[in-house]
Amino acid sequence: MFLSNAGRYTRLRASYIEISNYLRSRSTGLRTDLQKPSLARSFHQRQCLLEQQTSKPETPAFLEQYKKAVEFPSATNDFETFIANASAGQEVVLHGYLGTRSDLSKKLSFVRLTDPTMKHTIQLVSFSKNSPLEKLKSINVNSPVAVRGIVQPKKSKGSDVEQLDSWEIQVTEIDPLNEFPKEIIMTQDTTFAPEHRYLQLRSDSELRDALRFRAQVRNICKEELEECRPPFVEIETPLLFKSTPEGAREFLVPTRRRGLAYALPQSPQQYKQILMASGIPRYYQFARCFRDEDLRADRQPEFTQLDMEMSFSTGENVMRTVEGIIRRLWSSLMKDTAPSGPFRRMPYQEAMSRYGSDKPDTRFGMEISRIDYLLPVDLVNKITPLVDPIIEAFKFEGNDNDPIAASEFIGQFLDSPAGAPFNNNPEGGPGIFIYDAKKPLSGLQPFGFEAAEHIEELLDPDHGDLIVIQARERAPFAGGSTPIGDLRRALHTAAVTSGFKPAPTGYDFMWVVDFPLFSPSSDSEPGQGGAAGISSTHHPFTAPKTAADVDLLLTDPTKAVADHYDLVVNGVELGGGSRRIHDAAVQEFILRDILQMRPERLADFSHLLDALRAGCPPHAGLALGFDRLVAVMLGKESVRDVIAFPKTGKGGEDAMVKAPSMMTEEALETYHLHLRDE
Repeated sequence: MFLSNAGRYTRLRASYIEISNYLRSRSTGLRTDLQKPSLARSFHQRQCLLEQQTSKPETPAFLEQYKKAVEFPSATNDFETFIANASAGQEVVLHGYLGTRSDLSKKLSFVRLTDPTMKHTIQLVSFSKNSPLEKLKSINVNSPVAVRGIVQPKKSKGSDVEQLDSWEIQVTEIDPLNEFPKEIIMTQDTTFAPEHRYLQLRSDSELRDALRFRAQVRNICKEELEECRPPFVEIETPLLFKSTPEGAREFLVPTRRRGLAYALPQSPQQYKQILMASGIPRYYQFARCFRDEDLRADRQPEFTQLDMEMSFSTGENVMRTVEGIIRRLWSSLMKDTAPSGPFRRMPYQEAMSRYGSDKPDTRFGMEISRIDYLLPVDLVNKITPLVDPIIEAFKFEGNDNDPIAASEFIGQFLDSPAGAPFNNNPEGGPGIFIYDAKKPLSGLQPFGFEAAEHIEELLDPDHGDLIVIQARERAPFAGGSTPIGDLRRALHTAAVTSGFKPAPTGYDFMWVVDFPLFSPSSDSEPGQGGAAGISSTHHPFTAPKTAADVDLLLTDPTKAVADHYDLVVNGVELGGGSRRIHDAAVQEFILRDILQMRPERLADFSHLLDALRAGCPPHAGLALGFDRLVAVMLGKESVRDVIAFPKTGKGGEDAMVKAPSMMTEEALETYHLHLRDE
């Protein structure tokens, strides 16, 4: 603070002005007046005191350093341009991060400068003569700097520094722009915790490359869609939406208006359908979506999807468009693996029966066969408590025809955390048999002679293979997988992880189609909250596939097939879409009469029904999980590896910024909220 007493300063200032005005008014005889001791002394004392009171304090060192950084010199080139056009004797200014210094003597040092993209480096050389060597030595490794210097050819001898390029910079000036702390150790082997995500990104080139790759994928998708005829138009839709029961749990955003809240959108589904009613022929956006779901490696509470919709279109139009996007991506960025020809189609019922999953990885075989009609009753009773179950089986090929190795592998799997859920299945644990040609009935004695013979014909096992059987309730397929489908996938994953089997290669794209329009409601999923005991499998705006399926809405809606299609590759669902219900009366009928929504919940969809009623054309669309797409292209197990600032698997936390955070009493009061006691 310059003055400790504002009143004192005001009085001093007033006196000083008074004397100054008096002296100025008497230009004649001024020197004589100042020679008067009392007046001259009073004026001088008050002037000195005023200057003392208004003098500036000494500037702290950190502000002096910051002042220099504020006016740092502009770079003459980026690294790529410099490397391509460098010439001896050229003066350049480069920006970047300082690497580890190598001191060859007291008068000579070398250090690498990494460019701002952290993709390129160049060697700096500094001499004690005519060079800021001591200043260079004072700057911590990894600090950002601006370097001015003279380009010279790199000498091939006289240095043990790795020769990475043909030019080096003789430093004439170096300006530190900030300081990297000495206490932070950052090497190739350093592992940083999620709360230091900025250091993870800075130290891990693979993470940075993934983000650059993600940007390339986005640009290619954008180019493909905007080159279509007619072109897609990129349109942003609101993030502050309203709560509507579409199927997933929502995040609510309270407002200061008592009892009123927004909901963050699960997807732009309703907005994009309204755009179709608004005369927009083709829409797309890279949409941010929010779902309060249990987290997995391929799931985040907030995520990005490439969202699109097409008017006057069917599912066939959408699938062809998406195949074009995938081919362009793979041909541009994954050159040796571009898919050719139309993607194959597999109905939901076939996928579930052959692979036990609605997103099967078909590259490693292990197809499932139903065998309950073959098995003796005593064997059925040993593997399941269910009465009249469905029993299915698959063959797991062994390694080098070695029954002992197969036995050791399956034992380790069942004893591991990955195998525990299958042992504790209330419908019965798996039955596993090792096919051993040296044993009676090749190890299939529990099946009996006749059943063993049929199973050999059905599965064609070899010496050292495993025969895996699993029971389930006798009921139509529902959901995304069956118990034996989950076991099939887990066994293969364990085999690859342990080295028992090689990882499959290539990309196997397919469309899984013909999903049931409705599925039984589940306690674990909120669905649409209707009273009918069923929920829309995809979302309540999905259209029946054929006219016959429309008729089933009146007789048995659970047998109706949806015009719903999922894009699957290597066991990963890349995206899903459907043809939508474009008729308001049909949409209202499904919400009110089939799902049996309460009137107040039905009213939540009034905006959509009004838009459909205004002559909305037939339309269809799809959303690609953009994070998953990039992760699959890069071979990443988790989408967190392709997101700049992901949430962790622990309650959806952002460990870096410590979110979500507890609401303060003041915030609760502002938004008219109260925490209910447990």
